[in-house]
Amino acid sequence: MELRGRCVLVADDDELVRFTHAELLEDVGCTVVQAVDGAEALALLGYNSVDLLLTDIRMPGLDGWTLAERARELQPGLPVLYATGALDAAGPVVPGGIVLDKPFRRAELIIALGVLLRDAPLGGATQTATAADGRLDLRRE
Repeated sequence: MELRGRCVLVADDDELVRFTHAELLEDVGCTVVQAVDGAEALALLGYNSVDLLLTDIRMPGLDGWTLAERARELQPGLPVLYATGALDAAGPVVPGGIVLDKPFRRAELIIALGVLLRDAPLGGATQTATAADGRLDLRRE
């Protein structure tokens, strides 16, 4: 899958997690814009066109659920990948959004990007995203 030239906005209040996600994305050829919280991410979306939003769910102030909804107002159809370390995180996943549980592996990230950007095969994995919570369940066959 070719990700070179894709721009991803990463919003996470945890600096180490944000940098790790950015590094994973850069390693596969993406350009990354980083935001320390939801408010900064919205501000960046005001003057940056991005191909995908990767957001933490639990952030102070504007949470990831609300950020995704507002981001879609600015860029309708924007693919959204939610990342959470909270197994009980439930909220209004935007249509087509995917939830990945942290920590996730590089392969899981690449598969999720492929599903969201609709240009990658799933390799040997089976992808199921339930309508209820949008979680991506990757199981090897």
